[in-house]
Order: sequence, then structure tokens, then C-alpha cells
Amino acid sequence: MNHIIVGIDTGKTSAIACMDLHGNILSSYTAKSSGLPWFVEKIRESGVPVVISGDKKKSQDTVRKLASIFNCVLFAPKDDIPVWKKNEELSTYKVNSIHERDALSAARAAYNKYSNKLGQAERLAKLSHANPDEIKAMVIRRYSVYEAINNKERVNRFFKK
Repeated sequence: MNHIIVGIDTGKTSAIACMDLHGNILSSYTAKSSGLPWFVEKIRESGVPVVISGDKKKSQDTVRKLASIFNCVLFAPKDDIPVWKKNEELSTYKVNSIHERDALSAARAAYNKYSNKLGQAERLAKLSHANPDEIKAMVIRRYSVYEAINNKERVNRFFKK
């Protein structure tokens, strides 16, 4: 099971960017006049979302609906991410359109919010011989690292949903 962080850009042309829990870009997609089924299909092709994010302070309906469909954490930045910041942060990445740039920026903002906790979860999971990605997914869903690592039964029930 590949846990992912998903960034969404909605509009006439929509985009999705998927990252793993290490901050690596896995995939990105763009489509014109896409609906909810397109988003769901493309996200499922990439993995199991733990976080779905937009680049706006006020989440769009599609972003909220997707977080609900996948029963995952909805992330919105404190403020809309300005274009200059998107361009600066993503200058080392090859993006095919401004829509993919916006989706990737949303995914990176979510990843950055959790990155310290994810690093801690990974270190402790390795020491405990637990699956780091499962522990990270639990931590993002507001379990403490201790709870996720030490309660194997809860972890097993969580991922069998």
C-alpha cells in the first residue's frame, strides 16, 4: 500500500500532483473539464491518499469532497500560496503547466507541514521494526507516534478499513 499526499488544482483545467511520504513526486496529471470520477481514478492509480490539499486558504468543494471520499486529512494553507512562492519553491522541478505547478505546490505545502513529524515517525518506526509508511500515515491522521508504533492491533484495524 503506497500512502500519498495529493495536491489538487481545480478549474476548467484541473491538475493532480501525488507525492510519497518522503516528499518524492510520484505522478502528476492534467485534464480539461474533468469531474470528480477523473480525480478519484487518477488518485487511486497513484496510491492511498493520507492528505488531500489545495493551494487556497478556503478549500474548493472538489478538494473537500475528495478528502471525504478517501476519508483522509484535508489540508489548506494558512493563506493562498502566491504565484511567486510557487515559482520559487518549484524552480528545480519540471512541471508541464501552471495547473500542475499549483497542484504540486499544494502537495508540497502539506508535506512541509508534516515533515518534522514524518521524520520522527520514520526514525522511531525503524527502531521498532514497524512499517515506516504505515506509522507516518497514522501520525498524519493525528495518532501519536507512540500510539501508532506500540498498538499494532489498532494499526492493523486502521488499515483493514
